[in-house]
Amino acid sequence: QIDPKDYTFSGLKDETVGRLPGKVAGQQFVIQDCENCKIYIFDHSATITIDDCVNCQIFLGPIKGSVFFRDCKDCKCVVACQQFRTRDCRKLEVFLCCATQPIIESSTGMKFGCFQYYYPELALQFKDAGLSIFNNTWSNIHDFTPVSGENNWGLLPETAVVQDYVPLPSSEELKAVRISTDATKSIIPITRGQRQKNSDESCLAVFFAGDYTTANARKLIDEMTSKGFQLVQTKEVVMKAEDAHRVFQQSASEFIPLLEKGPVVALEFNGDGAVEQCQSTINEVFSGTKVYVSESKASASQDVDNFYNFADMQMGM
Repeated sequence: QIDPKDYTFSGLKDETVGRLPGKVAGQQFVIQDCENCKIYIFDHSATITIDDCVNCQIFLGPIKGSVFFRDCKDCKCVVACQQFRTRDCRKLEVFLCCATQPIIESSTGMKFGCFQYYYPELALQFKDAGLSIFNNTWSNIHDFTPVSGENNWGLLPETAVVQDYVPLPSSEELKAVRISTDATKSIIPITRGQRQKNSDESCLAVFFAGDYTTANARKLIDEMTSKGFQLVQTKEVVMKAEDAHRVFQQSASEFIPLLEKGPVVALEFNGDGAVEQCQSTINEVFSGTKVYVSESKASASQDVDNFYNFADMQMGM
């Protein structure tokens, strides 16, 4: 028998509370009427609702369904979820990983950044919640109730550091979780999202399903970002033969057989010389692996558009 009290934080003031990995195990969770609290859910859950919280700092591990903030103000959060919604909120600052388009309603002063966090159990929790680390539309916010001439949301500074917003837990119990907020260790690749691109040259790289797809994609991200290129967006999605023709065009036939193994992981890199650098890195580092990569600077931006237009349709964006 499940006791709802084990899955609720209610009416707390000036406290640090949380749940360790394995303690929520996919249940629903409720956080309400908390003030000036530090709240950490280091586990995956079904859905989470957060109501009437003021001046709280909140970390929420992967949420299989939706997270819904209502009537909250002055909160700083790190959140990973399938769906993100706020209603009647003021001044929320959120480092977000969200698989679908985040929605705000009757909310003002909202600021968003890309989720960056690591602890050893987090990768498996993403899997248990059915979330891909590559599907993150953190900056593609839909404002359900826009006000003419006003902007209800914006992006956090690019230099924003998680720990300045949601510090590591200080309670003895929660210190057991081995956390890193170092962006390079983040379980979620840090993407530029909707920020202005630095260059008019982008490059698309697509990895096909296999035992090392995630590791290979991360390796290419590390290689490219260490050379100063920027990761704009990532996506993990199932492709069919007709999609391959649309995206890979002339070279579709060599990649179609690979699509049956499972979803592809696509990465968009930006920067002058991105195509050439991406090609040479793939030839050097992934010589035995079939990877689709843009052929030339001239065709690359069309590749990126073709892929992400198809992927957005696929994900019902």
